[in-house]
Amino acid sequence: MVTLITGGSGALGTQLRIIYPNALLPTHKELDVGNKNDVFEFFKKNDIDLVIHGGALTGIRPCEENKPLAMQTNVEGTKNLVEVVLASKKDIQFVYVSTACVFDGHTGMYKESSIPYPENFYALTKLLGEYEVKKLPESLILRTNFVTKEKWPHPKAFTDRFGTYLFADGVAKGIKEVQKANLHGIVHVVGDKKISVFELAKITTPDVQPMTINDYSGPPLTMDMSLDTERWKKYKISNFNLKN
Repeated sequence: MVTLITGGSGALGTQLRIIYPNALLPTHKELDVGNKNDVFEFFKKNDIDLVIHGGALTGIRPCEENKPLAMQTNVEGTKNLVEVVLASKKDIQFVYVSTACVFDGHTGMYKESSIPYPENFYALTKLLGEYEVKKLPESLILRTNFVTKEKWPHPKAFTDRFGTYLFADGVAKGIKEVQKANLHGIVHVVGDKKISVFELAKITTPDVQPMTINDYSGPPLTMDMSLDTERWKKYKISNFNLKN
């Protein structure tokens, strides 16, 4: 089976490299998903059986500040991949990595059947991407929220934002398990415990300082990103060993 993974240089892509060791992980220069000709040429040269589309512009602030780029990358890029799969004569399996941020974050513990309502432009582009993927009859949309197994990149972390977080390696394993189970539609890959961003940050960075939304200025944030699942099992956040 020939697997294509987009976003291979990101946190999740790095872990997917381990889970799918023989996968194709093209750089942006090798495959610009926002360029339709690039996408179709790449598929002509490679006999793809499985697409795991994790590539995206993910920063909330960058997406707000450059909406055209966010649309081109997150929506048009997804649309281009969907169109090449639809045009193919092969039965290509398609996995789209979405986000818990498609929900408004006002209540939390959203299920696959809950109604999305994005709070910011990044989340809107990911939801629009989901609608593109739904054009494929047997696609898989995976919503999740995760961070890297690294030192927290900021001096502070929110005590009043929540999620059912996993580390990227746990999400990668979950993707493989759901994909192998041949599920279709929307599936939430989630941790089994709702925790604050501050609690999450302290796992890797014990000296991180607390903050609240009152200390923040910027685009609207999804305050409660916690997900529930009606279709799959829940995962425990893995033990952490900080590498020097």
